[in-house]
Amino acid sequence: MYYYIHMSNPFGTYIRTQREARRQNDSSFSVRQLATRIGVEPSYLSKVERGETPPPSEEKIRRLANELNDDPDVLLAMAGKVSTDLQDVIRRRPALFASLLRDLKDAPEHAVLRLVREVRDGEW
Repeated sequence: MYYYIHMSNPFGTYIRTQREARRQNDSSFSVRQLATRIGVEPSYLSKVERGETPPPSEEKIRRLANELNDDPDVLLAMAGKVSTDLQDVIRRRPALFASLLRDLKDAPEHAVLRLVREVRDGEW
């Protein structure tokens, strides 16, 4: 049997941490109950949390984000995925977005946040 074991498991570790934090005050955040709500087997969710299997599909990650009151794009990125709507945006201008991302990869966070605000607010 093949196990996907990633020594650094930010997605699974994050999901488990968030789920267990909510479980402190709400027993509906057990592995079994959360798995049922997002449409996966409890054993599968447990393996994802432990890094023994790859993260689930975009749809399941979106459901997890909804249940955990989290940003789906952040969870998708942690899982090494890009949402289909962002893929569509990138496909429209692949060279431009590849260049932009490469230029931003080493930029300080405040510079990236400033750029995001300028684009969002239309002040460019």
